[in-house]
Amino acid sequence: MALDQSFVGRTYPPTPPYEVGREKIREFAEAVGDPNPAYVDPEAAKALGHSDVIAPPTFVFSITFKAAGQVIHDPQLGLDYSRVVHGDQKFAYTRPVRAGDRLTVTSTIEAIKSLAGNDILDVRGEVHDESGEHVVTAWTKLVARAAEEA
Repeated sequence: MALDQSFVGRTYPPTPPYEVGREKIREFAEAVGDPNPAYVDPEAAKALGHSDVIAPPTFVFSITFKAAGQVIHDPQLGLDYSRVVHGDQKFAYTRPVRAGDRLTVTSTIEAIKSLAGNDILDVRGEVHDESGEHVVTAWTKLVARAAEEA
């Protein structure tokens, strides 16, 4: 069953703050195989003009996808998460994520489409720091595959 188009534009409440830690950044950089010293060495980050280590660009996916859970699990939307695959991801940064940031995410449904029986859901996550300043916008495309005919 196609998702309800009236959900386009719906915004969900901001998440509780997520505190970005140096160790989480280091672990993420290692996991994605990025040896940039600004991700693990505070002095290297400071030499580039940052107050502390910075996170790789895709680091925020972990918090924006968790925030999108409000959308995914909204019973009124009716998304069958057992059929969902990740379709696409993109980011637009105002500034890098830094260790010590306390970030909140506000998720909004930007688009709902049906294509060949598949539901395609675009969710925008606006990430702000504790002072309310914009850090990054993340877009996540989810595809709920069509149910197979019996």
